[in-house]
Parts: sequence; structure tokens; C-alpha cells
Amino acid sequence: MLFPLHSIPISARIIRMEKLKPLVSRHWLFALAGVMWTGVGVMLIWRAWIWLSAMELAWATGIALAGMIIAVSFYYFMFTKTVAKNILRLCSLPDPVGILAFNSPKGYILIIFMIGLGIALRHSPLDRRILALVYAGMGGALFLASLHFYRQFHKVRVQKRPCSEQTKS
Repeated sequence: MLFPLHSIPISARIIRMEKLKPLVSRHWLFALAGVMWTGVGVMLIWRAWIWLSAMELAWATGIALAGMIIAVSFYYFMFTKTVAKNILRLCSLPDPVGILAFNSPKGYILIIFMIGLGIALRHSPLDRRILALVYAGMGGALFLASLHFYRQFHKVRVQKRPCSEQTKS
């Protein structure tokens, strides 16, 4: 006989919800984080490409080159530190772990903010040359940073090296 949900104590409901949470081996979180960062990076680069393809060749070439410089700069000065912290955080998680742990709660808040900012920018009166530059730079940096997650996945999953060792190399 089934009981109405309100008759089940809250602690029992929480335990039931915990059982529904999909668990994976920690190394899969590196792959998931890499796929997410790659996907967002490629999406931003694609949108920049659409805007660039509608421009005169000289403008498009200049903006694309400037976008590459910004991408490498953002990657080197900002994203390598962010990815290293994220890899350390993932290495400290228990194994197995919830599948959504590939991102921190703070990271999910940042994602929501960035989505909102992207929507606002696309609907703003800003010149598409500026947007193409920003999107190409950010997309390229995200794509480059995603490679660290794949490297970490390879070391832990394929080479069978301990997770904590990976943060030193």
C-alpha cells in the first residue's frame, strides 16, 4: 500500500532522494567538466564566427586575430588557475560521487550569471565587432582550458595514476 508523500517523514524523503542521485566514478567528472567547457567554448566561437562571416574580410581577420590573442591571454592568466583549483576540488571528492559534482555550487551560480550576461549582450545595441571579439576570446580560452580536464581524465582513467598525483604535474 502506498502512503501519501506528506505522511512520510522528511528524513525518509531525503534518504529516498539521495538514492535517486546518479553516482559515477570521480574520473568521469573530469570528462564531464571537459565536455562542458569544450561545448561552451565551441558555441561561443561559433557565434563569433557567424558575426565575423558577415563582416568585411579585413575587419573579420583583425578581430579574429585579436580574439585569438585575448583567448590565449585569458587562458594563461585566468583559466589555468581556475582549472587547477577545479581539478584539486574534484580530486578531493569521494569516489563514487554525484554526477553533477563536476561543477561546484558557486560554479553553477556563475553559469547562470554568464548565460544571462550573454543573452543581455546579444540583445544589446553593442556593435557585433565588439561582441565577436569578446565571444571569440572567451570561447577560445574555455576551449583551451578544457584540455586540462581531458588530460586529467587520461592520467587517472587510462594511466591509472592516483588523482592527487595529477595536480603536481
